[in-house]
Amino acid sequence: MPSLGGLLRKKRTKDSQGTNDPTSPTSPVDASSPLTPTTSKRTSGSFHLHTTKTNESAKSAHTSNNSNNTPPAPSPAQHKANDSMNPAAYAQQQHPPQQQTPSHNAPSIQNLIHPTNTSNAPSAASRNGGGGGGGGVQFQTQPLNQARVTKGKYSLTDFQIQRTLGTGSFGRVHLVQSKHNQRFYAVKVLKKAQVVKMKQVEHTNDERRMLQQVKHPFLITLWGTFQDSKNLYMVMDFVEGGELFSLLRKSQRFPNPVAKFYAAEVTLALDYLHSHNIIYRDLKPENLLLDRHGHLKITDFGFAKEVPDITWTLCGTPDYLAPEVVASKGYNKSVDWWSLGILIFEMLCGFTPFWDGGSPMKIYENILKSRVKYPPYIHPDAHDLLQKLITPDLTKRLGNLHGGSKDVMNHPWFAEVTWDRLQKKDIDAPYVPPVRAGVGDASQFDKYPEETEAYGQAGDDPCVKSPPYTVEHILTCPNSHGHLFPDF
Repeated sequence: MPSLGGLLRKKRTKDSQGTNDPTSPTSPVDASSPLTPTTSKRTSGSFHLHTTKTNESAKSAHTSNNSNNTPPAPSPAQHKANDSMNPAAYAQQQHPPQQQTPSHNAPSIQNLIHPTNTSNAPSAASRNGGGGGGGGVQFQTQPLNQARVTKGKYSLTDFQIQRTLGTGSFGRVHLVQSKHNQRFYAVKVLKKAQVVKMKQVEHTNDERRMLQQVKHPFLITLWGTFQDSKNLYMVMDFVEGGELFSLLRKSQRFPNPVAKFYAAEVTLALDYLHSHNIIYRDLKPENLLLDRHGHLKITDFGFAKEVPDITWTLCGTPDYLAPEVVASKGYNKSVDWWSLGILIFEMLCGFTPFWDGGSPMKIYENILKSRVKYPPYIHPDAHDLLQKLITPDLTKRLGNLHGGSKDVMNHPWFAEVTWDRLQKKDIDAPYVPPVRAGVGDASQFDKYPEETEAYGQAGDDPCVKSPPYTVEHILTCPNSHGHLFPDF
């Protein structure tokens, strides 16, 4: 299996480079969004295996958020950046992929397995700021964004709803077009009554707060929030390429270099989140979207939480839960590194290591035993990394040691990754989704029945009063749901 050396050092042509600058007035809107799972997808939520100190119930709509890079400004002056991509054939195809955008120089997965020429690629160790084998990772961590103003920037009248991209327990995600800049976005709509019923108020508010603060090339962007009498609205990027989950299921499993590429981008995103004490807690292929160029965007921050030390909440997706979470013990950011190990395993093998007929309780039992059977086709370096990530021993789990995330980045499996270039998206992705840029192409998403209930209904919620609210007011207000979401 060839290395990722050529891929991770190959500089994108100027025309194919995606910009992530949300202030760029000329950047086209990306179209793609996270969606509710099909019957074969895994749902995430809170669980009650043992007595827990907190009870975080089923996660906010599995309608993962969608990625676009330009704010849907209510005025034409607002802008967004693109992450464009091109269609590429998958590994099993016998012919080279047809690229829709001539300027793109993105190799297909077939090219990764049988590269035509990688001899000229310089070694990772020779690059300043490169990561991996021998040379330390030396790019600077981005500072946490000063919280963007999201409340009250937009309203339902600013957008034209196109179609449903996905559905979930609490609502759905819509593809919308701004009436001002004509760009496409994804709007996540959550039904307040359902959020309250499922005890997801705290998670929903946390999701808004986390997304308001973060800014990273591989994280979804939240542009604004608003609410009406019955629903909460979150305006996000529209990430056109669809879910990594769909790509993985079509190909069954990824070649070693392809899995390495996606794992490296996730690693950079986790490094950024952890540097700001944010635990993601729901890593899985369903929550990873592909932009037009084939780069990842992590979406659905329903379980993300700011945790400087430890927390106890039992939440997430069964296959990806760390043993300390299943056992209702206090846990820290290292649970995300365990989940990264599960993700890498699933990408390389096509299944998760503790899956057992789909029974959550059997999965939990297997997780607590932590006995992993590694197929013989897994690369030795990948095998070594997985053993150091999927370990119940926190004193040995990479990412939780003295070197933190840099221990993961410097592992031999990632030796050829040039981390600074990867973070700049200055390399080509192994697969470029077959989507048309900037036209709201949602062909990579399943179709769903449209919402029958009209949005934007007038009512007493949200309340006209401003916080802080008195107990008397909350008890006498005709509809108090709005008090629970004061920042929307």
